[in-house]
Amino acid sequence: MKRLVVIELKIGEFKPEYKAQVELYLRWLNKYEKAEGEETPIALILCAEKSQETIELLELNQSEIHVDQYLNQMPPKAVLEEKLHLAIENARILLEQRNERY
Repeated sequence: MKRLVVIELKIGEFKPEYKAQVELYLRWLNKYEKAEGEETPIALILCAEKSQETIELLELNQSEIHVDQYLNQMPPKAVLEEKLHLAIENARILLEQRNERY
């Protein structure tokens, strides 16, 4: 898969206006930088905090813009292990879904 990726690092909590800012970047990349054969550009906005409700209301889970939060300090080892196992399981599910389509 070939595509351009915008990574926007923000200090503090996610704000809805970040969506519009990144949409502008994506449109510009799609119009002026995307090479033939590349997929549509995507964006990842990394914030110190995010509200899942805000993400859902903005329908970002259905767009080319993804929001996640970064860690300000390391969580306990048990929490990291749990998140890792969950991420692996989610990746397996996505892979199975993609394989079913093709």
